[in-house]
Amino acid sequence: MALEPTSRGRFNLEKATILMLDGNGMGMDILVQIVTGLGAKSLHRCQTTDEAKDVVKRHTIDLIIADALSPAGEGYEFVSWLRTDGGEPNAFAPVVVTAAHTPVSMVQKARDCGAHYIVKKPLTPVVMLERILWIARESRPFIECDAYVGPDRRHKNEGPPNGVPRRRDDLPPEVGDAQEPNLSQDQVDGLFSTRKVSL
Repeated sequence: MALEPTSRGRFNLEKATILMLDGNGMGMDILVQIVTGLGAKSLHRCQTTDEAKDVVKRHTIDLIIADALSPAGEGYEFVSWLRTDGGEPNAFAPVVVTAAHTPVSMVQKARDCGAHYIVKKPLTPVVMLERILWIARESRPFIECDAYVGPDRRHKNEGPPNGVPRRRDDLPPEVGDAQEPNLSQDQVDGLFSTRKVSL
């Protein structure tokens, strides 16, 4: 998604509370300049994941921008913790992960920890704005299961694999709603009257 250069739309983070996690002072300064340029005023600057966890426990956060922090990936671990143990509503906060190196393995790690997006450094205001707008517009549903908690990782619906029956929500939008019921009222009543119920 690219911003339209002639767009007159306005975007302002003035009312948003933003948590920024970056252990590098220069990286934090750049990030602060970017988000304050977008109107943000309520900022929580954290250099370690422990500081970030403390902020999450004490404040309601609207947006999190977290650096991967190191090759070991403490930033990814923080996002995983946020999704499982951060508590509502912060567990559902939008998360953008930033990293100096973004090989496929790191992109997958960001996706699998529950981040909405990963952005490669050096950061620019336009790229950050595009990602924040994308997250706001898409509003992907959250998935909660044993192996993953976070926004739906599918960016496009390609349907189920060959040979697997479709679910109702897999139907393309042009199918539309049914124009008439599949069963008559008598048939529906018959389904319920023949069902055994044990108390």
